[in-house]
Amino acid sequence: MAVRLSKGVRLLLLGFVLVLIDQVIKVLVKTHMTLGESIPVLGNWFQLLFVENKGMAFGMAFGGVVGKYLLTLFRLVLFAFLTWWISSLIKKGTVPTGVLVGLTLITAGALGNIVDCLCYGLIFSESTVDTVATWGSYAPFMQGKVVDMFYFPLWTWPDWVPGLGGHIFFEPVFNFADSCVTCGAIYLILFHWKFFAKE
Repeated sequence: MAVRLSKGVRLLLLGFVLVLIDQVIKVLVKTHMTLGESIPVLGNWFQLLFVENKGMAFGMAFGGVVGKYLLTLFRLVLFAFLTWWISSLIKKGTVPTGVLVGLTLITAGALGNIVDCLCYGLIFSESTVDTVATWGSYAPFMQGKVVDMFYFPLWTWPDWVPGLGGHIFFEPVFNFADSCVTCGAIYLILFHWKFFAKE
């Protein structure tokens, strides 16, 4: 007889699997690649490029050490809110499953990057352009850097394009957790905007 899992348990398992995938990729990159090392996957169109993000999205910094603490605290509060919100929506029993899945993708992505900020400084040594990280410590609690690795330099804009000439079309380097957040948000906007408009 098959065991039927509740919706909440299934969403929890989905979130766990997504965070696990994210962390496995990051640990493999962190412990096998030097900072700035690039591995072609699909020629020059898709590369694994190891960079570390010290602050917010796209490598933006936020007020040094104090800013980093505030940013990590904000992420934790946001994660707690999303978790509470999903739980309350499940209890309603009338919320479309797609809405819950989209919010779970966003929440799992947020948690994946929170783990980096909280723990990576404590469990890894510093990554450099010459050395691969090992188990050790390079920063205090909540001061870890987020590991990014997916890079899609699809093309370079022609020099004659105003404001874009000579720049790569898609320059940001991102990770699996970022993908979860982005895909979850786009999915909700495209297919469930009526639900949020009603809410």
